[in-house]
Amino acid sequence: MKVKIIAFGIARDILYGSELVMEIRDGSTIRDLRRILVRQYPELEKLRHFSFAIEDNYQDENYPIKDNQEIVILPPVAGG
Repeated sequence: MKVKIIAFGIARDILYGSELVMEIRDGSTIRDLRRILVRQYPELEKLRHFSFAIEDNYQDENYPIKDNQEIVILPPVAGG
C-alpha cells in the first residue's frame, strides 16, 4: 500500500524534503513504519524521540496504517 509521509523540522532535513511517498506492506503499523524509516534514513535514529500523527491525532506504535493515509512525522521540539 502507498502512504504519504510529511516531515517537519529536523525530520524534513533528514528525509531530504518535506514529503515522501512510499510503499509499505499491508497490515503495517506505526512501529513497522518507524523501523522502515530508520533503516532507510539512519540519521532519524539520532533523534531521541519522534512522533507520528494521522488525521490530526498523535498515534501510538500499534496504530494500523491504512492505504493512502498521510502520516506526519513530528520531531521533538525544543524551546527556551
